[in-house]
Amino acid sequence: MRQEHKAGEKMFVDFPGQTIPIYDRRGQVAMQAELFVAALGASGYLYCELFPSQELLHWVTAHVHAFSAFDGCPAIVVCDNLRSGVTRPHRYEPDVNATYSEMAAHYRVAIMPARSYKPRDKAKAEMGVLLAERWIIARLRDRHFTSLAEANEAIAELVAWLNNRPFKRLPGSRRSVFETVDRPALRPLPPTRYEFATWRKSKLGLDYHVEIRADHHFYSAPYRLVGQVVEVRSSAATVEVFYRSARVASHVRSYKPGYTTDPAHMPDSHRRHAAWTPGRIVNWASKAGPATARLAEAVLASKPHPEQGFRTCLGIVRLGEHYGTDRLEAACTRALAMRSYSYRSVESILRHGLDKQSMQLPLPLTHPDHDNLRGPGYYK
Repeated sequence: MRQEHKAGEKMFVDFPGQTIPIYDRRGQVAMQAELFVAALGASGYLYCELFPSQELLHWVTAHVHAFSAFDGCPAIVVCDNLRSGVTRPHRYEPDVNATYSEMAAHYRVAIMPARSYKPRDKAKAEMGVLLAERWIIARLRDRHFTSLAEANEAIAELVAWLNNRPFKRLPGSRRSVFETVDRPALRPLPPTRYEFATWRKSKLGLDYHVEIRADHHFYSAPYRLVGQVVEVRSSAATVEVFYRSARVASHVRSYKPGYTTDPAHMPDSHRRHAAWTPGRIVNWASKAGPATARLAEAVLASKPHPEQGFRTCLGIVRLGEHYGTDRLEAACTRALAMRSYSYRSVESILRHGLDKQSMQLPLPLTHPDHDNLRGPGYYK
């Protein structure tokens, strides 16, 4: 059936089977680069660019560059069942990759995969691929490119020649038809270019964090979702967590191993514990009195790590709830004099009422007179 393409309606995309080698400085093949080909339906106007591979990042980037080159967006993109674009081919309802779908939604473009093993569904793409193989890949077969930029510069010249080449049977060229038919019908580009991001599903662990495995970094989500399957969107700048299509967490991406935790995602008990610091512990103890604050400082200083003394200080301060702050202050004064920096010591002083007794200072050490005791003057 002869197909009639509406102006600005469809863009056909594909990768040819042939590749273009990129050489290193020693003259060895460093990579076999893939040529992306896009063709508009009505005019057949071509866009071609070389990429390192057919991976998702390059597949999506190729579309973004094509839209920019056309200075507009078609209504439909017809693609092959490439794994980067279609996660599960199906005759009636193929599953499109989440990142690919997000890119299409950003540009308000519909993705319509062709049927498997039905090249006539994308005849324009096949024709564009044929032109690329004949007039680009074949003509560059004897040239040695040392970078993608160098190769793409040569490809851009050949693509411009192809688009300006006059038709044999019709008036004009691909460029002239594009300027008069396709370009006026294309949708305008969005204000911002699409930011590449990957999607994956993850089960929220008991510590209410999800991992970006490439960075070995964990990001928090609301603790109420522990055990639920969430969707994680990671871009170059952000990491977002979605649950039932609603965004529940957003973090600035970090490329260092570790944890990023939003206090709002923590249970109240975890949030209180995370807020403990030596300064806050001493400040809290000072509300009972200066002696209690000094004892808290002594307890924290006596530990190899201050956090080991947090619970001791909390226990000492809470003794004031039962015995009162006045008695606690007296008990802490006695404990400081005894250099006994522990909860058990303060609790024992209060339990036995030693805080109510007057504290006797130790008598100065005196030596009896004796002939064998020689003072410092003897050694002068």
